[in-house]
Amino acid sequence: MFLRLLSDGRWWTASSRWRNMASSRNSATIATEPHLISLPAQAQVVVCGGGIMGTSVAYHLAKLGWKDIVLLEQGRLAAGTTRFCAGIVSTARHVSIELKMADYSSKLYQQLEQETGIKTGVQIHDRTSISHVLVQKGHVTGVETDRGQIQCEYFVNCAGQWAYELGLSSEEPVSIPLHACEHFYLLTHPLKKPLESSTPTIVDLDGRIYIRNWQGGILSGGFEKNPKPIFTEGRNQLEIQNLHEDWDHFEPLLSALLRRMPGLEALEIMQLVNCPESFTPDMRCIMGESPTVQGYFVLAGMNSAGISYGGGAGKYLAEWMVNGYPSENVWPLDLKRFGALQSSRTFLRHRVMEVMPLICDLKVPRWDFQTGRQLRTSPLYDRLDAQGARWMEKHGFERPKYFVPPGKDLLALDQSKTFYKPDWFDIVGSEVKCSKEAVCVIDMSSFTKFEISSTGGQALEVLQYLFSNDLDVPVGHIVHTGMLNEKGGYENDCSIVRLNKRSFFMISPTDQQVHCWTWLKKHMPSDSNLLLEDVTWKYTALNLIGPRAVDVLSELSYVPMTPEHFPSLFCKEMSVGYANGIRVMSMTHTGEPGFMLYIPIEYALHVYNEVMSVGQKYGIRNAGYYALRSLRIEKFFAFWGQDLDAFTTPMECGREFRVKLEKGTDFIGRDALMQQKQNGVYKRFTMFILEDHDTDLDLWPWWGEPIYRNGCYVGKTTSSAYSYTLERHVCLGFVQNFDKKTGEGLVVTPDFINRGEYEIDIAGQRFQAKAKLYPFSSLFTQRRRKDEMELSSYQGK
Repeated sequence: MFLRLLSDGRWWTASSRWRNMASSRNSATIATEPHLISLPAQAQVVVCGGGIMGTSVAYHLAKLGWKDIVLLEQGRLAAGTTRFCAGIVSTARHVSIELKMADYSSKLYQQLEQETGIKTGVQIHDRTSISHVLVQKGHVTGVETDRGQIQCEYFVNCAGQWAYELGLSSEEPVSIPLHACEHFYLLTHPLKKPLESSTPTIVDLDGRIYIRNWQGGILSGGFEKNPKPIFTEGRNQLEIQNLHEDWDHFEPLLSALLRRMPGLEALEIMQLVNCPESFTPDMRCIMGESPTVQGYFVLAGMNSAGISYGGGAGKYLAEWMVNGYPSENVWPLDLKRFGALQSSRTFLRHRVMEVMPLICDLKVPRWDFQTGRQLRTSPLYDRLDAQGARWMEKHGFERPKYFVPPGKDLLALDQSKTFYKPDWFDIVGSEVKCSKEAVCVIDMSSFTKFEISSTGGQALEVLQYLFSNDLDVPVGHIVHTGMLNEKGGYENDCSIVRLNKRSFFMISPTDQQVHCWTWLKKHMPSDSNLLLEDVTWKYTALNLIGPRAVDVLSELSYVPMTPEHFPSLFCKEMSVGYANGIRVMSMTHTGEPGFMLYIPIEYALHVYNEVMSVGQKYGIRNAGYYALRSLRIEKFFAFWGQDLDAFTTPMECGREFRVKLEKGTDFIGRDALMQQKQNGVYKRFTMFILEDHDTDLDLWPWWGEPIYRNGCYVGKTTSSAYSYTLERHVCLGFVQNFDKKTGEGLVVTPDFINRGEYEIDIAGQRFQAKAKLYPFSSLFTQRRRKDEMELSSYQGK
């Protein structure tokens, strides 16, 4: 059963066809009269929601061979957003995975026009409400409905605008951050000369409107700058109803329509439709398994693009359920990118008022949401803000981008939006210069921080299995390692400190807090002697970067901090100023000398003040994440979530030295890495230095630019930044080798990389680039290979 959009704009469902064919084909059983067919006592999967998402999931699960699938709809089939949506199918998306979903969906809808039915054993029951999901020991066991219980192994929440309330109603609440806004479009009577069914859809981003054929007339709506959130208090309707007309609110969109197509002024309007659509905090849909309940999957929050995504989204979620992982990297859409902190109704109401207009806005690099801010802050926030910090947000955490010196035009910098050289260029350059010549301090408190401990050797045993590097190191040593999946891909990239024989301190990227916790809990045994604790909130992290960092810390601690006394990749608990128990680590995540300080939060302000006071004579200054980004990219350090993901292995990104295949114990992903070591890799992480690019006049590379080798496309960039050391732009990305005849991927060797002539395409203009598999070591301070391992550890984001 799957929803389809016909060329004349009318919706229909395969269920109508299946009803007619039920007697001759072993197709879906659809119960539209609840009293006629009783609910099954058990099923493998229960899908909640009879719109395009629920039906897509059921359809693809059936295609993958699963049986005993039950789909429940509280109202009539397709009576939710699917019924009232404008039916725009578009593959124009700015996130790669969204584009792939939309492309698959478009092809699938055409394919379904010819499909005459598939043998599924899927049961569909409408007018059946789910009150809550049954959970035992953290796993789905069934659902409670108004017609009785169904025992099941898996549950899929495709309830659309009801997904938020349904998630919270479970015995173990599941947070699904979405909120509804009113969405308007008008319908006209047919034109005197009706439009052809092949009339293209028009999207006018400046006017914030879309226009398409509808039964010979016009369907036109849009995304206004002042959206109207709705149902903040929740909703009880079983089906989505057409809400009240609001012509005053729709007037700016109507004016834009008539400016674009003045000839439509004489058309007779049939109706102004007002239907709610659900939106998410970051304008991307939500899919994946709940971090709190195993077997509870979610597909919701389509941001008015459900028709475009429906086929592809259902496909990837079905693959996830059947195989344990989807066929593409869906991290940008994963439910675990959010935490409970994004589920406040007030936060969601305010955020969706910003999200909905962004659908039509030009998205410039490094833009930040303005609503829902100052939710999570470091103890140093007010202190840094008073010194000119400009802020960005990550996983709800405020982080400094850069610091505006006194006398600069703050308003101009705050409103700087460009694809060219940004106004903060010189400010970040001065912060980078300070980190190389003196000392700077960056507040990096947002990092995810866990402690794993045990009464015996259980902690080491578990971590050795979960991580690719060898963690059986002396107390005080720091190990940079990956947490891999069965395919050898990165589920997490982290640094682990051995605090003592039975305790470890783990540092991970900011947005890995929920995902990393879930992965660890899923793979750790239920052992009362094993303890996993999230200590992110307990520590403020200060990064002291630069050659004079050693002088600052030496003076504050009265302890020699030279490499002879404090070697690289080492951790000591020390006193800094009056404060005890500071975990000082000889690493900076940037490639420059310095130290990370993990400070108990009650000491944070004291330590910061002492560092800044003592550091004055050494030229200390504050710095932000933009400087950090420039430093790590010019050193060829990968970035989890952008360069590294669940489909990238250490062998593909030059991190073989962080894998110990022969450490004496098995670990997740080892077999896949052994196979890659033997057979070679099909993509290779490469550094590109632009050679004929004018920083002042040309468009900048930001990421996602096509890479060409000898005139042929071989991949795209994943990160980029201006290197103030090289005085050139540096891009990082993966190079692939495609067979020219078949398009099949071939092994990529270092020789293949080194022999090519490369160009980076920036907005249609190609620039020559020099490819490197290692950074320009001659331009940097020579350091030991062990230090190079440390330098590639940037967790940042």
